[in-house]
This record gives sequence, C-alpha cells and structure tokens, in this order.
Amino acid sequence: MKITVAHSPDSDDAFMFYGLASGAIHTEGFEIEQVLADIETLNRAAFEGRYEVTAVSFHAYAHLTDRYALLPHGASMGDGYGPMVVVRRDGPASLEGVTVAIPGTLTSAWLALQMYHPGLAHTVMPFDEILEAVRDGKVEAGLIIHEGQLTYADEGLSKLVDLGEWWAERTGGLPLPLGGNVIRRDLGAEVMRRVSRLLHASIKHALDHREDAVEYAEQFGRGLDRARTDRFVGMYVNQLTLDYGDRGRAAVRRFLGEAADLRLIPTPVDVEFVD
Repeated sequence: MKITVAHSPDSDDAFMFYGLASGAIHTEGFEIEQVLADIETLNRAAFEGRYEVTAVSFHAYAHLTDRYALLPHGASMGDGYGPMVVVRRDGPASLEGVTVAIPGTLTSAWLALQMYHPGLAHTVMPFDEILEAVRDGKVEAGLIIHEGQLTYADEGLSKLVDLGEWWAERTGGLPLPLGGNVIRRDLGAEVMRRVSRLLHASIKHALDHREDAVEYAEQFGRGLDRARTDRFVGMYVNQLTLDYGDRGRAAVRRFLGEAADLRLIPTPVDVEFVD
C-alpha cells in the first residue's frame, strides 16, 4: 500500500523523516513516498485530502478534523520561543497602524499573532520572501517562521515580538503549538496505527542518530551552517516531537480553545489523537 507523507522542505521536518529517507526504518510492506511543499501549500492541499499523511498548521487542523486525525508525534512547538515579528532597525516600535507580511492565513503563526494583536492589517507572501521584503522596505514588518528566526539579525532586522515568549507568559509556561502531522481517517484505524508507528520510529531514529540526521537535514536549511542547523533542529524536534505528553496536549487544547473563544476559528475543536 502506498502512503504519501507530505512535509515542508525545512531542516526540522527533514530531520524527523531521516529514518525513513535513509532506509533505516523497515516500512512493513508500505511504500512510503515523501512530498515536499511549504506549509501553507500543505494546509490548502489538506482541505482536498490530497495526502494520506501531511504536516499541517494547528490553525489549519481546526478546519480539518472531519477528514484528518492528529498523530501523537511529529509536533513542532515553540517552547518559550517561536514565530517573530521583525522590523528594520529604524522601523516601527509597535504594531499600531502597521501592515505585517505573513506567510499564510492558515498558519499557526498568524493565528497566534491575531491573538496577540487583534485586527492587525496584513498582506500574504511566501515565507521565504518576508525577511528580504522587510529588509528592502517593501513592507513595514514581517511575521517570520522556520530558519528566519535564527537569521533575521543578519539582514539588519530587529525583533518586535516573539510569539513563543508571549504565549509562555500568557499560559504559565505552555509551549506554542505550531505544526503537527495528521493522517487521513479513511485509511481505517489499523492502517492509521501502523503508519503512526513507522513515523514515530523515524523520529526516534533521528534523535538516536543525531549527527547523521543533522548532516542529512543541513541540505534543507536554506543557508544555515551545520551549527545553526543543529540549533534549529533542536528547537523544533525534541521530546515534545516524539510524544506530545500531557503538556503538549494541554498546549494544543489551550491554543485552539482560545482561538475558538475569540472566534478566530469557526467552531470549538475536539482534539483527537490516533491511539
């Protein structure tokens, strides 16, 4: 049986799937194909049910619970850090009256920013063009995700707010849920559980063989050197990725619960994980 696993072309996601990509994990009769696309593209594709397994933003997941279930591993969470709003060093000192470039309206970063500053004006552009647009003065501020969180200062930019820091202060230390892996419900419970075990094994293999997995992930780092790749991977692939645990699950429920209370998502979400 062929299973397509879709994820973003970033070093942290590549690290997670190193076990499968390297052939170290026996696929138990499944043919695993990996597809790479930016997270907003994956969010949109999930509305069509295009891939059996896909990374999605938790913001998008709130709209997809009828078609997909959350796997109990594979999460990217900002544990005291996360997406940032950056400006030029001579730019605005607050978000009042500012238009922010964002990487997509279904990203968790945008959902968190709306919680932080309701009613904010925004414009959408590809995530990997935002830093340059802020640097060149094409936009006043930018909401950055992925490796831009480590490289924004190289472009002469300053941080206005770190949404992961803000969320931790708001919630008493909970991590900020950003993305998770989901699996299509129509595969049936047994296939869902079997595929879940494979993906868990891939993440564990990468964590157990970190040096080799970081070397593999470095090619997806868009300019990050080995040290920064290792740092970025450590930020978003860790024990919360291997298993949400009570703390991670509480963070997802709090995040989507607050979003529903603020009417930023259409309905409350019953967060359901594959057993």
